[in-house]
Amino acid sequence: MKDSATPGAAADFYRSIYGSECEALARAPGRIEFIGNHTDYNGGRVAGAAVDRFVVAAAGRRSDRAVCFASALSPETAFRELGDFRKFSGALAWANYPLGIFSVMTARGLHASYGLNLAIVSDLPAGAGLSSSAALEVAAALAIGRVYGENPSATDLVAIGRTAENRFLGLPSGPLDQSVCVHGRENHLVFIDCKHLSMELVPLPGPYRIAIFNSGISHSLVDSLYAQRHNECAEALRLLRVIHPDLENLVDAPEPALDHLPADTPPAVAMRARHVIREHGRVAETREALRSGDMPLIGRLLRESHASSRTLFENSCPELDTLAGLLNEHPKVLGARLSGGGFGGSVMALVSREFGETDARAIADCYESVHGGRPEFLHCAVTGGAGPVSTR
Repeated sequence: MKDSATPGAAADFYRSIYGSECEALARAPGRIEFIGNHTDYNGGRVAGAAVDRFVVAAAGRRSDRAVCFASALSPETAFRELGDFRKFSGALAWANYPLGIFSVMTARGLHASYGLNLAIVSDLPAGAGLSSSAALEVAAALAIGRVYGENPSATDLVAIGRTAENRFLGLPSGPLDQSVCVHGRENHLVFIDCKHLSMELVPLPGPYRIAIFNSGISHSLVDSLYAQRHNECAEALRLLRVIHPDLENLVDAPEPALDHLPADTPPAVAMRARHVIREHGRVAETREALRSGDMPLIGRLLRESHASSRTLFENSCPELDTLAGLLNEHPKVLGARLSGGGFGGSVMALVSREFGETDARAIADCYESVHGGRPEFLHCAVTGGAGPVSTR
């Protein structure tokens, strides 16, 4: 339920598992990717927004050297000793996210002389493309830091989360998820320049809001498809550097250079690069359109983004295409596109304030007639970023 991820619920869950009161509480929101699909790890620009679905972490110290992770979504508690960072498997694999955070914080100088209890509650649907993983990472880092007398800065939180994903979990992700989770602001989009790690907050126009439809097709960003796309982008950059030796990132390449790649370049490599280069430009156009109030242009850019993800980056799926198609034909929808890594998850739509439950049901009915299952409509507000919560 939407109100299940509250500080009170996290404190109660902690008490039920560990038999004592927690010492620290922290909350972190999920995020949607507004535009900029797979541009972040290619050194480009991307835009996202924090949404009011949360992960809340409750933490406290132990009298021994055990480290324990519990989730309200898992029937088992995960255990390790201090300094033991062997990954969990099977049903406890979720605990690798807080374990990775603890590992990175320790490597960065966190002095852990006593054990830790951590309890997690969430109302973010896993696998929906709303970055429940980044919310878990950031909430855990804040709570763990407070137990051990540290207060990680916003910059630290982003770095800790991304390092845990890249080095501990093996996910070659960019800084989008953690940055939006940390820096989100109510009714604002967060535009991130991933090359320079700079950010700009741009207000959402008042007459519009964001609607999210979860297809129910779960994705896993550590699977081979995500890694394959990452590798194809890296190969495109390698080949382009033969033509432009000073090229730093894929997004910096001029699109005409793709016509001069070696004849034996796999077509998929050129397609991935073409998507990333064009998508990078769409992010800049979207920012300027928001500033000038050119809403029809924003709608067109969102639709173009989904089409490019479908045909060039090939990280959509029939269910996402159906949702995006239905939404983009709706008179109260400005534009819709897949949001996040793809291969499942959610479609995001920028809709008028008049778009409501009746409209959502009509979309869901049409989707169900095609695919059988029924998508979940998430009526989310754009909210502020992560932070500690009082235990009182």
